[in-house]
Amino acid sequence: MKYLHTMVRVNDVDASLAFYCDALGLEVLRRHDIEAGRFSLIFLAAPGDSTAQVELTYNWDGDALGEGSRNFGHLAYAVEDIYATCARLQAHGVLISRPPRDGRMAFVRSPDRISIELLQDGDPLPPAEPWASMENSGDW
Repeated sequence: MKYLHTMVRVNDVDASLAFYCDALGLEVLRRHDIEAGRFSLIFLAAPGDSTAQVELTYNWDGDALGEGSRNFGHLAYAVEDIYATCARLQAHGVLISRPPRDGRMAFVRSPDRISIELLQDGDPLPPAEPWASMENSGDW
């Protein structure tokens, strides 16, 4: 067997692409707009790594999605510099729910409240402000 992708349903394609691509840094690999079925499938991946894909599914006539509950689990990405990644996300208006106080792990949520775990690639970075003293905010 081979891992293909994780699918998440979204309510707003533009807001989701702004989050996943502009803020988080994923790239669109391909998009299929299926008029007969009235839905869109958008496949994303981290730059240079198409093996771990996220499929955004958008139903044109709407979906009652709830909150992207914690029972979904989360998407996880290794990042080169967790502090720079969190700063970039904040600059895009993304709330850092679980700041990287330990230089190793952080959590944010997508516009549809899907949890995204960010893990420092390799060894944790030394603790640094403002992250080291930042409290958790909301659910993650």
